[in-house]
Amino acid sequence: MFQPEQFRPRSMELPNELLTGAIDTHVHAGPVLDSNPGHADPIEIALEARAMGMRGVVYYDVFGGSSGISWLVNRHVEGIQTFGAYLMNSGHGGLNPRAVRTALHIEGGCRMISFGSHCTYFQASHESTIVDGRKVPLHEAHPKFAAEELSRAVRIPLADPVPEALAEIMEMVAARPEVYLNTGHVSHDEVFRIVELAERYGVKKVLVSHPARFQLSVAEQKELAAKGVWLEGCLVDIFATTAPLTHYYAEAEYIDRGWAETPRTVAPVSDYMNTIKEVGPEHFVLGTDYGVRALPSAVQGMRTWAALLLDYGFDVAQIRDMIAHNPARLLGLPVLDDATLTPVASRKPLYPVER
Repeated sequence: MFQPEQFRPRSMELPNELLTGAIDTHVHAGPVLDSNPGHADPIEIALEARAMGMRGVVYYDVFGGSSGISWLVNRHVEGIQTFGAYLMNSGHGGLNPRAVRTALHIEGGCRMISFGSHCTYFQASHESTIVDGRKVPLHEAHPKFAAEELSRAVRIPLADPVPEALAEIMEMVAARPEVYLNTGHVSHDEVFRIVELAERYGVKKVLVSHPARFQLSVAEQKELAAKGVWLEGCLVDIFATTAPLTHYYAEAEYIDRGWAETPRTVAPVSDYMNTIKEVGPEHFVLGTDYGVRALPSAVQGMRTWAALLLDYGFDVAQIRDMIAHNPARLLGLPVLDDATLTPVASRKPLYPVER
């Protein structure tokens, strides 16, 4: 732990101090579609994170890979480490072993392979638009979407035999112990199938993404945690916006507008926090899923996480586990000794909320 004298009791400064050495494992950065401008500049993100004493950032790119962005940022921004990831989305062939192999060999390295976000079958079949004031699934409102997008969305077969492409992807991830497998936005049953296949093929690290985790009971989350599976929580689960967020499809009519019209958390915040406590903070990795201009910056989001967790009775050691130590373990980094760190409470974000 941090030395007691390094921390004030609950204070304005404490959330800032808790970010020392923290890693946000879920940040979206530009470039993005021209229908969805205003995502944060990845260099700005790194500079602000460094200014707050953070250790690292994992960039997400819903269109495929972010390792190229990470490589560029790491070359020109010293004092912080950024990491790339690859999402097996439909724009790159979904479960495409060649695309995964390429991502794993991009300069700078890729630390996460995900089963996709907006174009998993589960997610794509639930995204919707507004017609005459009511939500209508995209595949019902647009037959072309059903024929061309839903038909090629990513699905995980729930029974053997394992498709050759999926087996090859599992083998590649298993051969890279620094890389973790992210379930992506899949269904309840697909989560358990992915975990089963990860065990079979020797994948050491699996993270259940936050949309997938919402489909699991507390008992099921405990069951997976007992197997060593990591569970994700993102601040966007609690604080989001009434504006549509990340657009995956270039076609304006395919923008997911249904969620934005009826914003809500999946559960009350107190229930969300109680789930973390019951399952155990030692099993959670917390990030923001921020990066759009309709939300505060990712670093401001991490500070909000720290403050909110304090408000709900988590102690400093538990918070440090979820925002610093567990992310390091997930990324295959050494866990820093908090006693050697010196928080700097006077550090301020570089970019104000109003920007």
